[in-house]
Amino acid sequence: MPTLADVAKKANVSKMTVSRVINHPEQVTDELKELVFSAMAELDYRPNIAAKALVSNRSQIIKLSILEEIDTTEPYYMNLLMGIAKCIGKAHYSLQLVTNDAFDVGSCDGYIITGVREKDFDWIDRLEKPVVLFGENRFGYDYVDSDNHYGTAKASQYAMECGYETIIYIGIDEDEPFELSREAGYLSVMETANMKPQILRFPNHSTMAEKYLADHWSTIKPKTCFICSSDRLALGIVRGIAKEKGKIPEDFGVIGFDGVFLDQISSPKLTTVKQDIVRMGEVCGEMLLKKITEKGESQGYRRFFPELVIRETTR
Repeated sequence: MPTLADVAKKANVSKMTVSRVINHPEQVTDELKELVFSAMAELDYRPNIAAKALVSNRSQIIKLSILEEIDTTEPYYMNLLMGIAKCIGKAHYSLQLVTNDAFDVGSCDGYIITGVREKDFDWIDRLEKPVVLFGENRFGYDYVDSDNHYGTAKASQYAMECGYETIIYIGIDEDEPFELSREAGYLSVMETANMKPQILRFPNHSTMAEKYLADHWSTIKPKTCFICSSDRLALGIVRGIAKEKGKIPEDFGVIGFDGVFLDQISSPKLTTVKQDIVRMGEVCGEMLLKKITEKGESQGYRRFFPELVIRETTR
């Protein structure tokens, strides 16, 4: 089998340079990386990750903990998984999916945690390895998220520009930072426009929103747009309007939030606030890897501006 010395000879560089390219690629030029990686490919050289882990006293494992019902948000989290795996794989790390009941089983070098609720911070505080959260929080943990306030504010402003006279916010029934930020975005636009806000909250299931619409249809006037905190809630609103023979988008508008998969299977196609979940997953990985390298040094937070994607459920 080819050795590190063989790669160094093929690339006409020192063994130390090859080692640096493999272990600390951020410290070398792109030209040098290309030279070494080409030599590795030609020789079919594979770094000994197990040996590297022993030398560095690391497991080369990152644990991802999803603390909410994954069956209700599966397309969303598949994109997050792809982004994280894409990033950490380049650094020769493996990704391990765990539950909060088994977070401390087996070794790892750090954690990415999502779906966190306030009750979870008791055990998160006890973790001894670096942590990055996917989702904003008020406890000072490093995190990656969309700018939720910006997203719903942009959606609400667009609904007004479309000529809808009543704008109702359909929120997720969670007193958590992401939801409070989304509500605040909606409220800021309503206040500026001197319009009366209307906020409804449901668990993140389409059937709940659909049922509410059926039970209260007689009170909902035409020229109403619903700003929803998730595409799943928006689908329920769309189905409810359709069952009541309401006209979308002429009389009723619907805007979701996520833009991962459900917006594309809706009929009519859903206008939504699209999050770049794959890229945010990559940044979660980048932030945690840097935090591991820097022995737990805080990395702060990264917020991404979501994009309003206009389709068939708004004018």
